Amino acid sequence: MEFSGKSKLLVVDDSAFMRKLISDFFIDHPKVEVVGTARNGKDAIKKILSLKPDVVTMDVEMPELNGLDALKEIMNISPVPVIMLSSTTLQGAENALIAMENGAVDFVAKPSGNISLDLHKIKEELVHKVEHAAHVSVKKLKNTKQIDVPSQNKLPVERPLSKSQTPQVTQSDDIKKNAWNKVSKKIVLIGTSTGGPRALQEVITKIPASIKAPILIVQHMPAGFTKSLADRLNQLSQVKVKEAEHGDLLQNGVAYVAPGGSHLKLEKKGASFEIILDPNEPPRSGHRPSVDVMFESVSNITEFDKVAVIMTGMGSDGSKGLIELKQKGNVMAIAESEKTCIVYGMPKAAVETKHVNEVVDVDNIAAAIMKYLP
Repeated sequence: MEFSGKSKLLVVDDSAFMRKLISDFFIDHPKVEVVGTARNGKDAIKKILSLKPDVVTMDVEMPELNGLDALKEIMNISPVPVIMLSSTTLQGAENALIAMENGAVDFVAKPSGNISLDLHKIKEELVHKVEHAAHVSVKKLKNTKQIDVPSQNKLPVERPLSKSQTPQVTQSDDIKKNAWNKVSKKIVLIGTSTGGPRALQEVITKIPASIKAPILIVQHMPAGFTKSLADRLNQLSQVKVKEAEHGDLLQNGVAYVAPGGSHLKLEKKGASFEIILDPNEPPRSGHRPSVDVMFESVSNITEFDKVAVIMTGMGSDGSKGLIELKQKGNVMAIAESEKTCIVYGMPKAAVETKHVNEVVDVDNIAAAIMKYLP
């Protein structure tokens, strides 16, 4: 059988009904063609070796060899971009994060358990992610670093930068030094999407507990999954990481992850600054939380100088907000380099605004952030 230039998709699920439903999403698709299906992890590995798909969708919970164990084996013997399908339970959220640490490009949450009769609700999301995942570099997926969970008495070891690792600067240091006051109040703003959980782990675990700034994070994820992400990062990091709650007062050394389903905004309250969660404002470019919404809200807080960071992800979320940040205050903007992005979409769009000060590999972003802080 020949496939006319389309990306080849393998669908892996233990439910015949789900395999058919997912396969039907791609009938007459102009860019993606289903080349086969597999009923469990063992079957998936055989089909990957024989069919050589460009992208795989794989259920997490399957008999014989589950999705997580199959993913590890696939990334060892025949790496391919994989989109995991996960339940929306707490365990499902944790499994999705583990899958991305082990090389999955992204995940999609099934709307109602393992056999979701209403899977059509996530058809657009799944198709969109499959289209993009088919073109992700397998080398980037395999380049994962295992970070030890620190004990209560042990802090992660700072990794010094070699000369070859120093951040790539797109604007002269003299200009930055003259325009940036290191003594004034600072806030760090981070936006990311596809590939973001691993990128955040690389960045947040390198930030010292003594950081003299709060950190606001928008990661495109559904409700329920952001809590697991925050807990995982908190376990690994020196700074405190929590899922943001409505009414949280900003504190230095704390990273606040916007919960899925709500925009994260900031308001001044007396001498303090309060997080406002807005589940009612419509999604922006399909996202709630949205990086643009966070950036635009914080642009109105003149008491802070801002360090804005845009990392791996599809689309252009964050670019409009970055322009507004730059127009209203002192901002240093950092974009993740194409070299380390799983998907060079959001950072590319940010760079194209001409408002980015530095383009930096993901393993150097923490150092780039810290050099702008008191």
